[in-house]
Amino acid sequence: MAMRDTTGRAANRLPRTYRFGLTAASTLALAALAPQVALAQDAAAADEALTDANGEIVVSGIRYSIANSINLKRNAESIVESISAEEIGKLPDVSIAESIARLPGLAAQRVGGRAQSISIRGLSPDFTTTFLNGRQQASSGDNRSVEFDQYPSELLQSVVVYKTPDASIAGMGLSGSADLRTVRPLEFGKQAIALNLRGELNSGGRLNKDVRNWGWRGSASWIGQSEDGTVGWALGYAHLDSPSQNRHVKAYNYETFCCGIDNNIFPAANKGATYVTGQEAFAYSRENKRDAAIGILEWKPSDAIHSTLDLYYSRFKQKEVMRGSQWFSNVWADSQTFANTTTSTLGGTTVGVTGTTTGGAPQLRNDYNTREDRLFSAGWNTEFALGDHTALVADLSYSRNKRDESITETYAGYGCCATSATQNANRTFDSIGWDYTRFLAGDGMPDWSEGLNYADASKVSLGDRAPWGGWGHDGATKNPHVVEKVWAADLGLKRDFDGGFIKSVELGGNYTRRTKTKSVDEYDLFLKNNRTQTLVGSQYLVQPTSLGFAGMGGVLAVDLPSALPVYFDKVVYVDANTFDKSWDIEEDIWTAKAKVNLEAGNLHGNIGLQMVHQKQASHGSAINVVVTPRVVTPISRETSYTDWLPSLNLIYELGGGHRLRLAASKTMARPRMDEMRADFIPGFGNPCSGSGGSSAQCQPGGTIHPWTANGGNPYLEPWRAKAVDVAYEWYIDKSSYISVAGFYKHLDNYIYQQTQAFDFAGLALPTTAVIPTGVTVSPIGQITQPANGKGGKLYGFEVSGALGLGKLVPALDGFGILGSYSYTKSELHPTTSTNVKTIAATRIPGLSGTVYNITGYFEKWGFQARASYRYRSAFKGEVVQLFAARGATEILADKQLDAQLGYTFAEGSKLEGLSLLFQVNNLTDSPYRTRLGVDDGGARTSDGSALPETYEKYGRQFLLGASYRF
Repeated sequence: MAMRDTTGRAANRLPRTYRFGLTAASTLALAALAPQVALAQDAAAADEALTDANGEIVVSGIRYSIANSINLKRNAESIVESISAEEIGKLPDVSIAESIARLPGLAAQRVGGRAQSISIRGLSPDFTTTFLNGRQQASSGDNRSVEFDQYPSELLQSVVVYKTPDASIAGMGLSGSADLRTVRPLEFGKQAIALNLRGELNSGGRLNKDVRNWGWRGSASWIGQSEDGTVGWALGYAHLDSPSQNRHVKAYNYETFCCGIDNNIFPAANKGATYVTGQEAFAYSRENKRDAAIGILEWKPSDAIHSTLDLYYSRFKQKEVMRGSQWFSNVWADSQTFANTTTSTLGGTTVGVTGTTTGGAPQLRNDYNTREDRLFSAGWNTEFALGDHTALVADLSYSRNKRDESITETYAGYGCCATSATQNANRTFDSIGWDYTRFLAGDGMPDWSEGLNYADASKVSLGDRAPWGGWGHDGATKNPHVVEKVWAADLGLKRDFDGGFIKSVELGGNYTRRTKTKSVDEYDLFLKNNRTQTLVGSQYLVQPTSLGFAGMGGVLAVDLPSALPVYFDKVVYVDANTFDKSWDIEEDIWTAKAKVNLEAGNLHGNIGLQMVHQKQASHGSAINVVVTPRVVTPISRETSYTDWLPSLNLIYELGGGHRLRLAASKTMARPRMDEMRADFIPGFGNPCSGSGGSSAQCQPGGTIHPWTANGGNPYLEPWRAKAVDVAYEWYIDKSSYISVAGFYKHLDNYIYQQTQAFDFAGLALPTTAVIPTGVTVSPIGQITQPANGKGGKLYGFEVSGALGLGKLVPALDGFGILGSYSYTKSELHPTTSTNVKTIAATRIPGLSGTVYNITGYFEKWGFQARASYRYRSAFKGEVVQLFAARGATEILADKQLDAQLGYTFAEGSKLEGLSLLFQVNNLTDSPYRTRLGVDDGGARTSDGSALPETYEKYGRQFLLGASYRF
């Protein structure tokens, strides 16, 4: 039976030279190309499940995508998960991260409401490598993990996630690898043009009136081939203009009062309760714009040569406006009182639930942030057939990612127009009511009410209103800059054998050079006229921003880009941390690869080995702040390591679609690049001053060790782990399967903060140092820095499957379900001690104990309907915190429901090729929540329960559009 597309034309057969890549790739490039070839085969293999009444295959739609993904999983020797486009330019979700997050054992972290980073099997994104067409990608963040919003789903044909390594691919991650793949025009085998256009709307209106809540996205793709089939090309362009809104509240401090000051709490019976004492309500609005393009050129003049050039470019721009209010409620400050309080019991602790704070002075915020990422990737792959059984493949690639950010915050408050002479002269006090009933229960925002009108432009002025004398400036701007480049060359040779246990042998080598540079320009903002509080002219104002989602009124909204140079002086700010944020990393990695592909009866698979030699260099600064003026000395450090990484992937066919898998490997992941910085900031303890001068070490002949420091570690070694995977799979038919898998990873080491010996030789002593006569100052002190230490173990199981319900009940033909459940547990005790039982276990960032997702769909008569729900339990996540610094927070359970409806006009109709689509993302407006503290830290109730910290809601995203293919 012939495979047909929706126009009825027969698809081309595979070119003969691709037989070298169908079973196992001999190089990184072949590993990327082989599954692309498999996509063409998969459609043919899927005929059993996807035939229409005439016995022809309809190669589009949900079931086609599922069948392709299942066949790719089945054909791969490694354990993989995959998603495939339903048709050109049409992956199932509006973002790559959303699609990947639905795969078994994977989970996404939302940032500003958008899925951005991915964890594989409970391991941090730090442990994952991302490829584009099999080539490593440069990242724009502080680390190596790729932010997937730089890759439009409209330009990708599939995504394959490797859970076990393939020895023919260099640079695979410790937890897994995600390979984003574009179409191969010669394998696609026909001419095609696809157009997509969708409008989108974010529910809840405009939080900030100068940022719209509607946008659009569109794409165009063209695939073609020459008449003789020797040249193929693909061009694609995708534009994204997607707004997002974020309603944010935070309780960043809890406190219990005593010692007489609690007399300011009324009624007196509630003195001993725990109260929220620091809070904020912010309204974020973002414009996210991205332009991306691909260009692919294939040349195959004969069966002996096949060459492919891939080009990719994207520019992602984000504008973020944030306005809101933050204040400090504390009966220790400003003679504040808590009146009319009521309390409740939470986890055995009495907490204040409702009341009124008198004497509070909110600090109003007007922030304006921008970000621009520019990514360019190029790859050139050529395959040479050296006879009927031997192939040589060469691949060259380059990837560059550059990010420029600007982060600006300004302060304002009620009243005008005092100078900065005294604290209270700058602050007007208010009475603020509060109700934390829903917030403390974890199912809603606080309800605050203020007495003053913070949107009144005649009363609200610019200026620092922070308590205890303020923050020393009226605003701040930070401009981080990151540039990363990756060059790679890969060469592979594969030899096939006829008959025998050894099916083929692959040998190869890879050289990858990666560089990353980061710097941060910092500025203080001071109001003109000696920081005199200043009213804002009407020409620089926007309609006030409402904080009604938290029960409050409006706040003054300033158009910062135009007002900033009018009201503020910008002064360069430099401190020790400025230098500590600037660093350069260089890596040169040589990989020798060998793999033997095996086949004997029902058993097949591969065994491989990689030798990885890594040389790393770090350039930074020794920032001596113990002398005046500060002395900054450039320093460079380098080291190298060699690792041997064996791997095994075996499959035993039981018959009837049943099979068993076994995989074992040693894997590694390079350290975080920001932690590899050579920067350090020393301190000097002066142990012989004061009463310490009588100690033995301060007597003649004694030796003191006064030096301490904090910094990075240029000598960090990779994370290393040993892994074992077992799986049972049953492929029921071409669109239905069941899989049960178990995995175990032993982390040989883990990187965490440690205090170690350090040589401070060459640093000048402070002039205030007290060094008695005859006492020696040792250059050996201690530094607190990230370092390799004891590891632990990670283990779990996964259950996944897909089922067309028509196979069970004919009346349900067209209905189907797919989903997965994953359970993961870690035992990690970051310590240098040999007695780990005394050390509290620490969870790995990104680890959710439970992750599951389920999708139900219907597809028949041209109609498509789908609903997808995903869940991940609480986990430690990496987020941007104060002053654009990255840190960890505890993110509570995340749930999201998405749905879509569509209709495709039938073949032969006047509108053939046209599809209509309606989507709703985040259908239930699921909140993003964090708790106070990480791991065992943070304020706790009597029974050990954590207290809530952040609560955010992003609204629903509606998309309506059409696609046309011809």
